[in-house]
Amino acid sequence: MRRERLSPRPGWQARCEAQGFHFHSAGGAYWDESACYALSAGEVDAIEAATAELHRVCLDACEHVVGERRTAELAIPEAYAGLVAESWNSRDPSLFGRFDLAWNGSGEPKMLEYNADTPTALLEASVAQWFWLQDVFPERDQFNSLHEKLIERWGELRARLPGGCNVHFACTRDHEEDAGNVDYLRDTAIQAGLRAPFLFIDEIGWSRTGRCFVDGADLPLEALFKLYPWEWMVRERFGPCLLERSCAMIEPAWKMMLSNKAVLALLWELNPGHPNLLPCYLDAGALRGADYVRKPILAREGANISLRRSREAMSSGGSYGAEGYVYQAYAPLAQFDGRHAVIGSWIVGEKPAGIGIREDDSPITRDTSRFVPHYFR
Repeated sequence: MRRERLSPRPGWQARCEAQGFHFHSAGGAYWDESACYALSAGEVDAIEAATAELHRVCLDACEHVVGERRTAELAIPEAYAGLVAESWNSRDPSLFGRFDLAWNGSGEPKMLEYNADTPTALLEASVAQWFWLQDVFPERDQFNSLHEKLIERWGELRARLPGGCNVHFACTRDHEEDAGNVDYLRDTAIQAGLRAPFLFIDEIGWSRTGRCFVDGADLPLEALFKLYPWEWMVRERFGPCLLERSCAMIEPAWKMMLSNKAVLALLWELNPGHPNLLPCYLDAGALRGADYVRKPILAREGANISLRRSREAMSSGGSYGAEGYVYQAYAPLAQFDGRHAVIGSWIVGEKPAGIGIREDDSPITRDTSRFVPHYFR
């Protein structure tokens, strides 16, 4: 694994925008093709194997949590424990997720966290870097079958969702990145033969007479893809309406067990010494003075992260942490040219589907961290 410096393609901005990637310069410089990462085929195989294994241990953890009734330990409100259990026992279908890994090509990839509910950086991982590859390294390959696997997965979901071919897609207003990711997912669903109307989260209503969620025309929602976290929904005014299960949700309610940092401590408890996991606890003392990263149980986009090493400490701002923290053993990120790289490895349905690499000048990855494309030899 290495970082290579390159000259950006002339007119790359127009190329990205033609693919629907309009937020390529968010924060000033988000998409960065002045460099790329080169991997070997063996390294790609190692990432793929680690992703499949992490998916397996996460599903095993869900079975344990439901069976032992441990949802409260994962910051899931008691009122929704039954919803989570029912969703898991019914095996409500999941579309995707993204594991964030620390790895420099040697040893085993280590899981930093799992973006199981509302993962983003999808459009750039699936489409933007693929077209970059065709323009820059057409003779090379890329660990990227996201587009094909998403269409395939939507086709599988058609038979399992109520209404079959009608899935509404929703996100918040005034968030260009979320809108770009949702528009891309709508496109993959349409290619799989589904109808995919869009609405904003605040346009979703509740029918008291029909006991169901409705769109702006008061028509029932049969299935909803929402790029909006479960932990927000269950704490809002209409949260109790979710208990009616009137609408199939993607991602499903059981993903609440995996979309929080407390699950990192649970995974280590259930799989101590696992080569793809880092020691993680709810108490920093359990790490016995080792370097660690403190993470809020519920947080997003690198907020409120504290890194404690023997010679330095650093933290990121934010408003999270009310539910408590976990303490995860520090794993150094791959460093090249003074940049710290995190590998985002995607799972679609049950299958590893590709990676996207984010890098930052700091060892804390944030929403402003740059996306750098990759290829493999």
